[in-house]
Amino acid sequence: MAASLAERRAGSKGPVAEGGGDTERRMPIILKSRREIELMRRAGKVAFDILQAMKQAAVPGVRTIDIDELARDRMEAVGARSTSRNYPTYKPGEGYPGYTCISVNEEVIHGIPGPRTLREGDIVTLDLALTYEGFCADTAITIPIGAVSPAAARLLEVTRESLDLAIANIRPDRWWSEIARLIQGNVERAGFSVVREFVGHGVGRSMHEDPKVPNFVTNEQVQSNFKIRPGMTFAVEPMVVMGRRDVEMMPDSWTVVTRDGLPAAHFEHTIAVTPDGADILTDGRPARL
Repeated sequence: MAASLAERRAGSKGPVAEGGGDTERRMPIILKSRREIELMRRAGKVAFDILQAMKQAAVPGVRTIDIDELARDRMEAVGARSTSRNYPTYKPGEGYPGYTCISVNEEVIHGIPGPRTLREGDIVTLDLALTYEGFCADTAITIPIGAVSPAAARLLEVTRESLDLAIANIRPDRWWSEIARLIQGNVERAGFSVVREFVGHGVGRSMHEDPKVPNFVTNEQVQSNFKIRPGMTFAVEPMVVMGRRDVEMMPDSWTVVTRDGLPAAHFEHTIAVTPDGADILTDGRPARL
């Protein structure tokens, strides 16, 4: 579940690193121990397995609510909890109404599962955030429903490629703006646009911790830059649109859509920074505990 640039959320207690830039943005970034990272990988394995089940269920004729209920049942079966459900207050009947976010075609993020039926040629984003044994994992994929247009297939390819490019270039002591510039450049060279109202985020005991992890570079974002440190854990999640980058909120106050009605794609992994680079925690590998 992507973070709005307007959000500022604290995480758990632990070692901290400082963000860069202006004093308003200099909030503590929670560093994780090796054991905490492995506990997060355990949550990531649960998320991976459920996301794969959601992917297999996403076929023509299926309602998005059916996929959401499948994910709910899988989470309940293993003792995991959706961190999207009732976000941000987590009070029954408040906040986000789904267990997952399922966004179709022009829906960029935070699509509420409902009666909408998937059709051949759609593209659909499955976004799953959960808590398992005290730690969160956040992951997303965009998949084709049957045969899709060449332009839609290219959008998915470039968005996934941008995530992979970012992860491959994460190193301690690099500034995040360097990685964001790579994402933005890869997307724009392909003729697509990066969404700027929503970004990646720190992940740990809370779904949304510091730092903010944008997929683009502006003067304002450079002011809130941060240096990558071992022990950081965060979600990298390019959100890419086929046309112009302008988005708007639907009347449900959650679903974000492209203003021009063109499709969007979204891929996400939760990663940990190690002395050697990025370690993906949501790729299905078992924890090393």
